[in-house]
Amino acid sequence: MSPKEPNRLLVVDDEPGLRQMLHILFSRQGYDVVCVSGCQAACEAIVSSPQPFPVIITDLLMPDGSGIEVLRAAKKRQLATEVIVMTAHSTIDAAVDTMRQGAYDFIGKPFEPSELSALIVKALEKGCLVAENNRLRARVKQESPPIFGRSLAMQKIADLVGKVANSRTTVLITGESGTGKERVARALHDQSDRCEKPFLVINCGALPEHLMESELFGYEKGAFTGATSRRGGIFRDAHGGTVFLDEVGELPASLQVKLLRVLQERKVRPVGGSYEEPVDVRVLAATNRVLEDDVRVGKFRQDLYYRLNVIRITLPPLRERSEDIAALALSFLERFADETGKSVRGVDPEALRALTRYSFPGNVRELENVMERAVTFAASPMIGLGELPMEVSGHASSPTSHLLVLPDTGCNLDQVLGEIERRYLIQALERAGGVRKRAAHLLQVTFRSLRYRLAKHGLDPDGDLTGFTDDEGATDILVATTASQK
Repeated sequence: MSPKEPNRLLVVDDEPGLRQMLHILFSRQGYDVVCVSGCQAACEAIVSSPQPFPVIITDLLMPDGSGIEVLRAAKKRQLATEVIVMTAHSTIDAAVDTMRQGAYDFIGKPFEPSELSALIVKALEKGCLVAENNRLRARVKQESPPIFGRSLAMQKIADLVGKVANSRTTVLITGESGTGKERVARALHDQSDRCEKPFLVINCGALPEHLMESELFGYEKGAFTGATSRRGGIFRDAHGGTVFLDEVGELPASLQVKLLRVLQERKVRPVGGSYEEPVDVRVLAATNRVLEDDVRVGKFRQDLYYRLNVIRITLPPLRERSEDIAALALSFLERFADETGKSVRGVDPEALRALTRYSFPGNVRELENVMERAVTFAASPMIGLGELPMEVSGHASSPTSHLLVLPDTGCNLDQVLGEIERRYLIQALERAGGVRKRAAHLLQVTFRSLRYRLAKHGLDPDGDLTGFTDDEGATDILVATTASQK
């Protein structure tokens, strides 16, 4: 759907007055509104519509059928359609049943128009996320299967993921920060029979305790100040799919008890609710902590640990699988080159040697950042030592050793010397924090000479020194270099 086209709504109700009111209300809000008087007309509209309706608002009980039938017809046409059910027979049993069938939410008559409008906005947002997830999954399926690495350790993990992907069993993924735990969790979901359902992620250490509970389990209208409408929560929103609990070791003790009950009973109780709702989700959890130590000192519940640690996948740090670095680096290079539109297509041998010798304390995430930086700096099709951070390039045997051997076919001396000069300029400015006077001092050249050399190599945009400074309050070289290459 084009961004300029209004979102289409289907309103289903046997009361002419309510249909007319909703048509006027939502048309004024910019929606393309279609109103029908009953279940059969709604099902016909769903089937015959050129494009699926992103949101449908339907009555629950009508003379010729129920809102459940409308819901089923909508989901059959397109899973991303969100259905809001309204009824004057506002009972908990009816609400639970419609949510179990896949309704986005439930609203009782009479209702405030603003409340329904807010629900529609949220339903549209969720529908967009579901559609985007489906698009990305389709793209992933068209590409080659996910490659964790060439090392034996990562090949064993890939095999294990394939074996347990379709299981409902909880998996605990452990390893240092930045080793790719979320990527493994996504692979487990994408290779499972739940791949068409939501994959929802929550970082257990990112929110305060009182907000974490409502994010996980949802809340009822009026449960606390500001709760103006009902919210499903991660577990209910992911019904049929997967919930990934990142940094589960940071979960507060009170929520550990509630999570344990969800894993045992497969039911959730929303904040402010007086009932439990069944949920069908697969739980994956990850942590960079040693949970066994936390259990020993009483920081993490032993019974929850056993519930989570049914199948365990431990990711090795990147320094223990250096044979994976080259393939990962080239993969990141290709992605960032495509994103920036730069014609960078490889890494020269000396730079690659430096990458494989570096210990990468930040693991795969650090390598990803290094390659993004390198592509940003790159002024030629090959990434060299000059584009790598000092802590990485320092692991090469010599910054220019490969340049000091004259090829059998000869070389362009000016080009070789220019490349050496450019690399030293970049490194000097980086060490100097972008302050040109300090960089000139490091290179033992005059300030005027430095200005000339920067302009010659395109490191000083338009020759006007934009992005650099003579003073200690320097602008980061990355900003200046990026600007010079756009």
